[in-house]
Parts: sequence; structure tokens; C-alpha cells
Amino acid sequence: MDNILLSTAYLPPVEYFALLLSENAVIEREERYQKQSYRNRTVIMNGNGLLNLIIPTVHDGRMGVVKDVRIEYTTPWQRAHWRSIESAYNNTPYYLYYKDALKPFYEQEYERIFDFNLQLIQTLLKLLRIDKEVAVTARFTPYTETDTRLILQPKQAKKADYPFRLKTPYYQVFEDKFGFTPNLSVIDLLFNEGPQAVNYLRQLQQQFECK
Repeated sequence: MDNILLSTAYLPPVEYFALLLSENAVIEREERYQKQSYRNRTVIMNGNGLLNLIIPTVHDGRMGVVKDVRIEYTTPWQRAHWRSIESAYNNTPYYLYYKDALKPFYEQEYERIFDFNLQLIQTLLKLLRIDKEVAVTARFTPYTETDTRLILQPKQAKKADYPFRLKTPYYQVFEDKFGFTPNLSVIDLLFNEGPQAVNYLRQLQQQFECK
């Protein structure tokens, strides 16, 4: 079976983690960095609606390989992101259970975005009680028309034919106000569903693998 190639992602969306559960899932570290993607942004829900959290990166005049892209710290984005996460989820059922494991990522500086994302993903897997060794690529594989690295993107998720759209709802703290909102960051699922989140992800994994 061919590998499922996933780009690096910051607090990836729920569907990303469902795909990551596959035995043949591999995170790409040799591709060229792309802006306006999940590589440096995540989408959460707060009392005002959808909110994009974007990690600023160092611009050196060229698009480098993603594993070499550095994080910019001239603005206090870590403090702003954590305040946004806390404001959005402090009233969810499980925020207090998981926040202490995630907060250090907003206090310690990481030089490169790939390393930051990878360690954050590994921490999220532990919180989800998923025993998985995360594999990363050693060389770049050219893109294909059905490439997950190209399809699993914020702009693609807005399209009606997005193949990874979540159709089965889970509990969301702002559901009464906005209705069920699919394809948010996995922390939305984690903070709202807690230990049941892994069951939801495994059901999604089976649905995606049947396509």
C-alpha cells in the first residue's frame, strides 16, 4: 500500500489526525514550504466564530524546504495564541485536563516550525492515548493529482467536494450558537470530547480508508 503523505501542520485539523492513524501515514519534511496552509496555521472556534491562528515565519527571500523554515519571534504570537485557545476552550468539559501539557509550547521558543509542529503532534497523540511512532520522509516525493499534501489545505476544506469533510458531529461548546462546525483543529475535538476523541478519530479513519 502506498504511503499517505501529510504535510507538517500546526495543531492539525481533525481529519489530519484520522489520516495520521493509518499505519502507512508519513509526514513530509522535504517539500518546499507553502504559505496559507496548515503548515503554519490552525482554525479554532470561539464565541465570535472561526478564528485562524497563524505562526509567523522568517522570510529570507526564497521558499525553502519546510524542515529548514524558521519561526519569527519579533511579535508575541505565542502569548496571543495561548490567550485565544484559553478564551475559546476554557469552558469545554476537558480543557483543564489537557491544558498543562500544551501550554509549554507557548512558553518555549523553537527555532524551526517543522520541529515545533512535530513535537506538538507527538504530544497530542499521547493526550489522545494513541500509541504511534510518527514517521517522516527522507526524500521528497513528487505531487500527484490526488495528493493528500495538496488536498488537505484550508482553501480546499471550504469546497463542497472536499473528500475529508466531517459528516458525523461531535459535541462542541458553541454548537448552540453556530451549529456543528467540521474540520477544526484536533484540539477542538480533544477539549470537547476528551477520552472519547480517539474513538471518533478511528471511525473517521475507517471511513477515509474505505474511499
